[in-house]
Amino acid sequence: MSKPSLLVMDMQNGIVSRFQANPELLLPFQKSVETARRYNIPVIFVRVAFSEGYPEVSPKNKSFSQIAQFGGMTVSDHVTQIHESVQPMNGEPVVTKYRVSAFAGSNLEVILRAKQIDTLILTGIATSGVVLSTLREAADKDFTIKVLSDACIDADPEVHRVLMEKVFPRQADVLTVDDWIGGLDSMTKE
Repeated sequence: MSKPSLLVMDMQNGIVSRFQANPELLLPFQKSVETARRYNIPVIFVRVAFSEGYPEVSPKNKSFSQIAQFGGMTVSDHVTQIHESVQPMNGEPVVTKYRVSAFAGSNLEVILRAKQIDTLILTGIATSGVVLSTLREAADKDFTIKVLSDACIDADPEVHRVLMEKVFPRQADVLTVDDWIGGLDSMTKE
């Protein structure tokens, strides 16, 4: 019997705000969180944020050095807090990472090992960022992986499609939130 956990990655105010013109995009995230809670599957939230003064940011890091230069994205900033559509409940960890992968510089693996989690169910923004990087690292760490395709968003729909159809299936089961729920429902009826 596997022991899964749902990872809700980079669903933070500053990232979700890029997609607020299309609020129905958030519904699969909400549905996956509600379902995990209903089935007592641990939910772990992952965000990217930095300490005051940005000691974690190298000037060689093309993405994050811009943040250090212009400010924002510190652990206390509004933009790094988990979006209200999927607010963590008491006891649900919020992991802070310092790079793209959910594992990079965070305590995620310690939490997963402590809870004896062996299966990760991935959701997040962006498909080509946190989802891709976390999937690759999780596969190298021998986790079983599921990706909820409609609870992942990318600014480039073609990149999202290629990753879901051609890249991710090599290391993960790719399914919709409804298909995942159907599998959970059928397991409880057995």
